[in-house]
Amino acid sequence: MKMKLYEALALGIRHAMEKDTRVILLGSGFGGLSPEAQIAFATLESDFGDRVYPIPISELGLAGACIGASLAGSRALVDLSTGSFLLQALPQVINEAANIHYMTGGQTKVPATFYSLIGVRGAGAAQHSHRPQAWVVNTPGIRVLLPANSNDAYWFMRWALLESENPTCFFSHALLLNREGEVNLESMNDPVGKAVVVREGSDVTVVTVSVMVERALKAAEELFEESRLSVEVIDLRSLSPLDRETVISSVSKTGRVVIAEESSRTFGPAAELAAILVEGAFPYLRGPIYRACTADVPIPFSPPLEKEVLMDSQKLKETIRLAVGGKE
Repeated sequence: MKMKLYEALALGIRHAMEKDTRVILLGSGFGGLSPEAQIAFATLESDFGDRVYPIPISELGLAGACIGASLAGSRALVDLSTGSFLLQALPQVINEAANIHYMTGGQTKVPATFYSLIGVRGAGAAQHSHRPQAWVVNTPGIRVLLPANSNDAYWFMRWALLESENPTCFFSHALLLNREGEVNLESMNDPVGKAVVVREGSDVTVVTVSVMVERALKAAEELFEESRLSVEVIDLRSLSPLDRETVISSVSKTGRVVIAEESSRTFGPAAELAAILVEGAFPYLRGPIYRACTADVPIPFSPPLEKEVLMDSQKLKETIRLAVGGKE
């Protein structure tokens, strides 16, 4: 069945609420500012009115309420809106939710889900273009999910609400909400924590996640048409759990790698993945590890300046060419 990513999210929440009466929603604005997406989520409020709670703009308090409800036996999902608003909730997310299981000697679990729209979305400027995955994934005890397609959005949301035993940060990229894709409602194709090779290749591996997956696929297709370059593309799907084995296996095969991730270059997930490959695939590398990330600057409001700092498919193509520059 084909559906847009926001439709898949809404359906995943609906099916989770139908399956488990402990699932509650704090807020109902999971579709962001899109009127169409807002309509999709509005039906949840009308159909599950006793489990959907209107919320004020108080992210710190909302995250705390989500944690408290989860400790009391609910499986709570809270809408923290755009990634920049998550900043207000970080003390609760990373200093409370992530630590409670450990600090109670394993006696207590926090199956809370913190939802946020992230990414450089166009005219978001410096205060509304955050990519918070790099901050959150640095904290032990939190799951960090970044679906790149409708199928993963549906199944990741169901998994977070019905199965995850850890606090989970569910990050939807704002530019992906209206992307349409096939959704298999019968079973999850690949489990959470398993990376997927979305395009097979032999010359170079591109390791990526979230919005960068479609940009990597576009770059790979164009490079094959232009120069018969064979690019393998891996969708990590989540940063915690992180599938190191699939990444190392692919790079061991191709010998060359570009890590494409929308966070800033310095101290971001791409840097950690580069370290993992040095440790696990160094004998197989035939060239340097390249990172294709957003520039280390505040995101400009001006569209031309935003385009300049953003890692798009064209810049990614240029980086891939650099990575294979020494190809025999």
